[in-house]
Amino acid sequence: MKIYNTLTGQKEELRTVEEGVVRIYACGPTVYNYIHIGNARPICVFDVLRRYLEWRGWKVRFVQNFTDIDDKIINRANDENVTYDVIAKKYIEEYWKDAKGLNVREATVHPKATENIDEIISIIERLVEKGHAYSTSTGDVYFRARSFDEYGKLSHQNVDDLESGARIDVNDEKEDALDFALWKAAKPGEPYWPSPWGNGRPGWHIECSAMARRYLGETIDIHAGGQDLIFPHHENEIAQSECCNGAPFARYWMHNGYINIDNKKMSKSLNNFFTVRDVAEKYGYEPIRFFLISSSYRSPINYSAEVIEQSIAALDRLYNCRNNIEFMLGNAVEGPSENEQEMIDTFNRRRQQFIDAMEDDLNTADAIAALFELVRDINIALSGKPSRSLCNKALEIFIELTGVLGLLYERKGGDEGLDSKIKEMLEKRAEARKQKNWAESDRLRDELKAMGIIVEDTPQGMKWHRAN
Repeated sequence: MKIYNTLTGQKEELRTVEEGVVRIYACGPTVYNYIHIGNARPICVFDVLRRYLEWRGWKVRFVQNFTDIDDKIINRANDENVTYDVIAKKYIEEYWKDAKGLNVREATVHPKATENIDEIISIIERLVEKGHAYSTSTGDVYFRARSFDEYGKLSHQNVDDLESGARIDVNDEKEDALDFALWKAAKPGEPYWPSPWGNGRPGWHIECSAMARRYLGETIDIHAGGQDLIFPHHENEIAQSECCNGAPFARYWMHNGYINIDNKKMSKSLNNFFTVRDVAEKYGYEPIRFFLISSSYRSPINYSAEVIEQSIAALDRLYNCRNNIEFMLGNAVEGPSENEQEMIDTFNRRRQQFIDAMEDDLNTADAIAALFELVRDINIALSGKPSRSLCNKALEIFIELTGVLGLLYERKGGDEGLDSKIKEMLEKRAEARKQKNWAESDRLRDELKAMGIIVEDTPQGMKWHRAN
């Protein structure tokens, strides 16, 4: 598999530290609010990456953290007159509701910053000892950015360019504008932990270095996150990790693109800020997932009501294909169909087309295109009197590919997703046709259509699907 590596600016063959094993660290949310659709993109994209690698036989150790101590969390806690951990606990629980709704699998480990304070302090001590960090009279500890000769290598900027955009606050004791906080001295009313430099809490960047090292080792295979994290977060992670460990931090860096809202950058000030929960309440979770993985992960994508409606329509096609295969299985003939092997070969070519797309830097856009070509091929192949073996092969490959993408999980197969009234009407219509009561059959068909259920009469019997 080839992956576009932000560090080198080119696609590279995936070669891991340990053969057959992929260690992935994905930056998780800061838990002070509901996740928005921008947060959801990396969560869904890198869930697909993990699913695909496991499907292809890799053993994946996947770590996604929770930042559960941060200025935003403290501010939210103060606003609500509660402690920081109450806010963190609440929004971790809310995260799980949304993640489950998006069909995102739990990581191998979901560490929290506050559970790794000892590891964080250990790394900071090592950096101070090696001269890469220094403490101030106020109890803060900073990393000396210029002590790392390769600082700026991920964002492809030189130190002078970075310095021009940095600043030093009036009361800042930093030696250099580029230096960043590893440990923050406690302020009145803030939560804190004891350390060699006094009571305080970790800086944002150091927590990820600590958790990556603890759960994945000094050199990990893939570090993933949003494009907005390249600088300064990931740049700083590299600097502090490599200076502490004396080893490369991550072999590959994968970053997903931004989400725009109606062709404008998502922003609270523009009032175009959407949480996953808000969108899901109107459209459901699965259309959000489909939308987020339907384009190349590195490209910016545009959210609008129209594209969510398009995602719903696309999912309807997939569900209708699955329902059609299951219906045909119930009416399949024994023995091989005419041109059966040729049809199976076509299915297998679509499967390989899907694989080729995913092997090319997780190209989910082309993979989904291959999936819909498979849908067309299946519909053609099953249009006559297919054999049970042909139906089973179609279902096997279809479920395999949709499963890699994490799709088709909201609606149950067959008639399990129907309410009792619609089931009863379908049964009555089948009985009316059996009795050749065409008037009653037509009446029930029209009534079902008004309820969003389209009924078709085929040589194999009655079948139905939801209206698009």
